[in-house]
Amino acid sequence: MTDPAPTWPGPLSGIRVLDFTRVLAGPAASLALADLGAEVIKIEPPGSGDDTRSFPPIRDGESHYFLAINRGKKSIVIDLKDPAGLQLAKDLAAKCDVLIENYRPGVMDRLGLGYEALKAINPGLIYCAISGYGMTGPMKDLPSFDIVLQAQSGALYMNAEPGGQPMKLGLPMGDLVGGISGPIGILAALFDRTRTGKGRLIDVSLTEGLIGLSAYLPQLAWFTGEDPQPQGSQHPNLVPYGVFPASDGSIVVACLTAGFWGNVCKAIERPELAVDPRFASLEQRRDARAEINALVEHFTLRHTVAELVDLFTEHGVPHAPILSVLEALNSPQSQARGVVVEAEHKTLGTIPLVNRPIRFADEEQAPVTAPPVLGEHTDEILCGILGLDAGQIAALRRSGTVA
Repeated sequence: MTDPAPTWPGPLSGIRVLDFTRVLAGPAASLALADLGAEVIKIEPPGSGDDTRSFPPIRDGESHYFLAINRGKKSIVIDLKDPAGLQLAKDLAAKCDVLIENYRPGVMDRLGLGYEALKAINPGLIYCAISGYGMTGPMKDLPSFDIVLQAQSGALYMNAEPGGQPMKLGLPMGDLVGGISGPIGILAALFDRTRTGKGRLIDVSLTEGLIGLSAYLPQLAWFTGEDPQPQGSQHPNLVPYGVFPASDGSIVVACLTAGFWGNVCKAIERPELAVDPRFASLEQRRDARAEINALVEHFTLRHTVAELVDLFTEHGVPHAPILSVLEALNSPQSQARGVVVEAEHKTLGTIPLVNRPIRFADEEQAPVTAPPVLGEHTDEILCGILGLDAGQIAALRRSGTVA
């Protein structure tokens, strides 16, 4: 019997992250680093741990929410209100490359764990502070949650049918942007440290991150002098583009260029429209939105979604059936790519998890590990990183400093 081929830990192997985050925005950032091979040490408070451990539905004491965003991490329970616990956190910070926190500005300073305090003991520490509005400005101390961030960034305003009531995005992008902006800043700072040897304080505003994801909309507003208006599933300048009804559901069509417009015309059995001077340019098609959409709908309504998928595939029309969450997870593409993997959880046994979204074609990365139960790695961290012996760890447990 031959030994299995060695697996690669990932490009961030050897990077240690101290994770003071909770709920979603911060954990999404530390999750990205864990996926890339970093050792992520999640510090949780005694009792309930991360708030999301209590978010229903819950099975055998474990929350679906916590499981979703904490794969590949280690958990240690430390009472930061205990001076001995605070010292443990500082000792860990001295041995870490990165620290991530998503408290309101000033909270970590009051705990004695702010950037200036930890920089004094670890000048190379990269400290990423994620908050709703950033560390400065008149709103910095205000509470923020996903829907609040969507409202403040313009995202909620744009997410509506024309003339309709604004609606929260189905994905919690106000929080998830922390998992984009935070890791980008951290990776850039890690690279900079290879040249300077110095750490950095990274100030991530979730509102600004979400504004940044609005892409072309700010420039459109400046070009026209007017606020872009909600378009529902339509595009402000591209036609046909959006959701179209089928006889048994709906399908998405996305026509971005003149070439695709010709393909659409062939697919809906109206090839003459491709050379119709009324629809010759993007601007003309935009201005004729109602007429073109009616032509496309007249065709799509007479076919099933499956028939339309075949027709649009045959004619090279960008399209997609609208899948549910489970349909997306179980699609042939997801199965071929291994989007769903299994891992062994200490309480739940074998559980399904979403795989890492970033792959490296020339390496086989080590399997994803399950999210930790509360305090699962306390002894491993105290002994393996801080060098404490069994007696010292037992004393910390008796005092309630760790749990």
